[in-house]
Amino acid sequence: MDFFDVVASRHSVRTYKPDPVPDEMITQCLEAARAAPSWRNGQCWRFVVVRDRQIIAQLAGQRVYGYPINSWLRSAPVVVVACAAPGESGEHDGIPYWAVDTAIAMEHLVLAATALGLGTCWIGGFNESPVRALLGIPDGSKVVAYTPLGFPAEAEGLMGRTVKTIARSYSRKPLEKIVFYERWG
Repeated sequence: MDFFDVVASRHSVRTYKPDPVPDEMITQCLEAARAAPSWRNGQCWRFVVVRDRQIIAQLAGQRVYGYPINSWLRSAPVVVVACAAPGESGEHDGIPYWAVDTAIAMEHLVLAATALGLGTCWIGGFNESPVRALLGIPDGSKVVAYTPLGFPAEAEGLMGRTVKTIARSYSRKPLEKIVFYERWG
């Protein structure tokens, strides 16, 4: 798939086929993440690949804002959790680049998955402490985001359709509203 087709077709998938994801495809996605740029080439990211159905169910059952907002995650055969080692990155003007570095790597992973025909959904709504405990993430490391990884179901589930409608997830602002040349405005 052409790069621009990959970018245009990437969307949040919240319903997955139960089919296992081949190891080779997972590795391709992780290799794409590994190739991402980072602050002074610190490569502060770490990834936890979760296939255990019970652990995925615990991630899906976590209550955020009082609700199990990621309950749909149960259908995913794989969840990839992106973490950062902040000491392997830097900070400038108050921006913690460990978060930026890991987000870039995660997006590389998401785009690679899209190119391979896999679905993903960037998850930032979670409580870090239980995720850290569940996955044995060491002190000093941060959980930045996670994503399911799997083959999209033929039809989107009710949760996916609802979220896409509310969030207008296919809607994008026109360039003239987000791009300025030479000066802002």
